[in-house]
Amino acid sequence: MTPQHEPDRQRFTLATTPTSVLDYVPGDGQVVFTHTGVPPAYRGQGLAARLVEAGLQWAREQGLKVVPACSYVQLYLQRHPEWQHLVA
Repeated sequence: MTPQHEPDRQRFTLATTPTSVLDYVPGDGQVVFTHTGVPPAYRGQGLAARLVEAGLQWAREQGLKVVPACSYVQLYLQRHPEWQHLVA
């Protein structure tokens, strides 16, 4: 399963039922990741991490700083210090 970017809806998704999402709000030179959601039946499979990784890679490619407003994104960044350079 590969995350899909839906820029018109400001989110990254995975094709689960219901859809797994990483929502964001773009700003001036930054992106605020506001919510990560994975349906209960799919939890514990690393899907939220895949979404966050896709979002962080996109932010890096766009030259954006990251504001981790979502608690899962904050936790992910704590566990993966290699992404800390993106944090606003």
